[in-house]
Amino acid sequence: MELLRFTTAGSVDDGKSTLIGRLLYDSKSIFEDQYAAIEESSKRKGDATVNLALLTDGLRAEREQGITIDVAYRYFATPKRKFIIADTPGHIQYTRNMVTGASTANLAIILIDARLGIQEQTHRHTIIATLLGIPHIVFCVNKMDLVDYAEDVFENIKADIEAFASKLNVIDIRFVPISALKGDNVVHPSENMPWYQGSTLLYLLETIHIGSDHNHIDCRFPVQGVIRPQSTEYHDFRGYAGRIASGIFKPGDEVVVLPSGFTSTIRAIHTFNGEIEEAFAPMSVTITLTDDIDVSRGDMIVRENNQPEVSQDIDLMVCWLHEKPLQPNGKYAIRHTTNDARCLIKEVRYKLDINTLHRHEEDKVIGMNDIARVKIRSTKPLLYDRYARNRETGSLILIDEGTNETVGAAMIL
Repeated sequence: MELLRFTTAGSVDDGKSTLIGRLLYDSKSIFEDQYAAIEESSKRKGDATVNLALLTDGLRAEREQGITIDVAYRYFATPKRKFIIADTPGHIQYTRNMVTGASTANLAIILIDARLGIQEQTHRHTIIATLLGIPHIVFCVNKMDLVDYAEDVFENIKADIEAFASKLNVIDIRFVPISALKGDNVVHPSENMPWYQGSTLLYLLETIHIGSDHNHIDCRFPVQGVIRPQSTEYHDFRGYAGRIASGIFKPGDEVVVLPSGFTSTIRAIHTFNGEIEEAFAPMSVTITLTDDIDVSRGDMIVRENNQPEVSQDIDLMVCWLHEKPLQPNGKYAIRHTTNDARCLIKEVRYKLDINTLHRHEEDKVIGMNDIARVKIRSTKPLLYDRYARNRETGSLILIDEGTNETVGAAMIL
């Protein structure tokens, strides 16, 4: 069954956790004892209705404040598709958690309060979703019950979003008017909004096409480890294990191992269940070659006529995740696919204003949650593609060498 990963985003109190609770409840994806527990908790807090947000807000601080702080992952399935949900925070200081939850998503649901319209976080999360290359963005105009289900309120917000999104590289954009609290247009069509002729949110999630979201053109296999069983049965076995970043590999394909440049042919592709005749992203496999070549972790197996960029000087769009600002000319460790290296920040080109999309070239101070374009020089050449072409080989993280904390998430330009 096909798997869809999606994330929720939006401003504080827009109803992200409530929406996920409503999806789980109306699609009958929670157990009776779970519902009874949040029902009892809602009564103790004095809530007038059952607070479905408690299904995802698991931290004590989240329940006390009624906000989301950490990324909460939930799993559910319908007869048509399996889902992994990342419920991400709305507060500005937790934007880094939103980046974490959205980094692997096929689809982003961005909620907007129908009473308030577009907020600063709406812009911020839309830009981050675009930078992270999320192929599908669904804007849910929530709390329609508090504006009497007015069509003009929905249409005005839709027009404002379309005007803003026109400045961005958004591949697929959708709009759904909902009430997460009442359940309108979440799983079941709303009788209160006859003017809306589109699909419900769940139907959209079940049917949106994600088969072409992976890059099946550029063959990239970052080697994670070398398997040598050293047993009598597999005495001469030497396999290269990892997860396929993109492309399709088959036995008999002629390949090149980078950075050495040695060529060989794929002898076989192994999985836990035995040999297969075809492997593609994002499968985890072990590849054997017909020639004995020195291949180790961090190398990449590719096609001879379709190779990635190789460079030490790289332009990045970075989302800064740490309280300590980015240090100009600072040194950081980097992790790119299965490769580890170090780098020097050569230049901060500009900081992006998330409201206007203006580039502030004079402002070189990059603090937590800022988005900026920087240039780095790595200690060894990296094998990469542009992030817009390949999310797997076009992304990397910056790590503080002193604390080993991840301080930046970057997209290669």
